[in-house]
Amino acid sequence: MRVAAALLVLLAALPAGAQRAEPPNAILLVAKPSLTDPNFRETVVLVTQAPDASTVGVILNRPAGKRHEKTGEPMYAGGPVMPQVTVALFAAERAPVASFHVLPGIYLSMHPQNVDALPSRPGQRLRFFAGFSGWAPNQLQREMQLDGWFVLPVTEEILFRADTRGMWKRIVRKSARLAR
Repeated sequence: MRVAAALLVLLAALPAGAQRAEPPNAILLVAKPSLTDPNFRETVVLVTQAPDASTVGVILNRPAGKRHEKTGEPMYAGGPVMPQVTVALFAAERAPVASFHVLPGIYLSMHPQNVDALPSRPGQRLRFFAGFSGWAPNQLQREMQLDGWFVLPVTEEILFRADTRGMWKRIVRKSARLAR
């Protein structure tokens, strides 16, 4: 529930003009140095919520060391759940079927129809992930209670950052300064 509350607080803090279109439906979870879970140690995770309040996320800063077979774009390790499934983060003019809304015009989907259509769009802002992150009921809330994460707003700059090396360290330093 705390993640949902954090998401609501971040959404309420946006300027009124930004809420007219599609309000953001995502947050960044940045692992604090004390978070020792090897799945999420030193990660920056995009987390979005479905209408049923379930959460899904992808790790933004963990290159998988392989490339997408159709585009040649780098793949990222999205998380420990179903690593054989390709997940895409992409820009689109309207919401595709079976997608998670992230920011205005930005979506996350693992539906093959959406993922397979992306490589045919030249100049498309996108990122591919092998697998995703998910949490059992109350698991993420427990992690939040244990103070394992910084919770930050999502920006397109972070989502589509070309070079993710050092991303976690920079965000942690900035978050620690802001928390003082």
